Amino acid sequence: MTVDLTVGQVSEAAEAVAEAVLPETPFVARGLRLDWAAKRGLDIGVAATALFLLLPLMLLIAVLVWAGDRKAPIFRHMRLGRDGRSFGCLKFRSMVTDGEGVLAAHLAASPRARAEWAATHKLSDDPRITAIGQVLRKTSLDELPQLWNVLRGEMSLVGPRPIVQAEVARYGRAFATCFAVPPGVTGLWQVSGRSDTSYAERVALDLDYASRWSLRRDIAIMLRTVPAVLAQRGSK
Repeated sequence: MTVDLTVGQVSEAAEAVAEAVLPETPFVARGLRLDWAAKRGLDIGVAATALFLLLPLMLLIAVLVWAGDRKAPIFRHMRLGRDGRSFGCLKFRSMVTDGEGVLAAHLAASPRARAEWAATHKLSDDPRITAIGQVLRKTSLDELPQLWNVLRGEMSLVGPRPIVQAEVARYGRAFATCFAVPPGVTGLWQVSGRSDTSYAERVALDLDYASRWSLRRDIAIMLRTVPAVLAQRGSK
């Protein structure tokens, strides 16, 4: 996969549906309050409805995660949001509770894992992930609690990936532009291969979205998210 095939492109079918839902929305500068209000309104409406409808499923997932080791099923991991502000990003726990120690030992013992971690900040065979966690990650169900982050205004339905402080240097000068918008539950990266993309491609996708976002594009990305999740493209 190359950046030319992913950055700035959404599927023709999704674009056609979005075109029927909303008129063409021009480039949205962050200072245009009406456009931000419309994006926020969409976030609140969709997130609140989804939380209500998915509550039984979320309760079931919480019980299954807790049953594995009798530990808290939801955890907060600190991420950077709009303008670099820190917030507690919520997820269903898919890893063992002593994950940092397990990761450190694994990286120390495996040169291949060290190289993979340095290149992508991810592992194809991550020893920290639990059995139920494997299922949650492949289906993206571990991210459902982030709908609460959306309601709180810490995230948006669509946006760049929320990152940790240690990743800022890898964004370089692109960081300020990428995080002039709130991070998203989904985004260009999620519908363009996810873990199959390189780190540089992820940054390019985040930069492209933040530079050219619009309501029409948000809806197109959301429409692409469902088949991407069902197909488990790039999920690890």
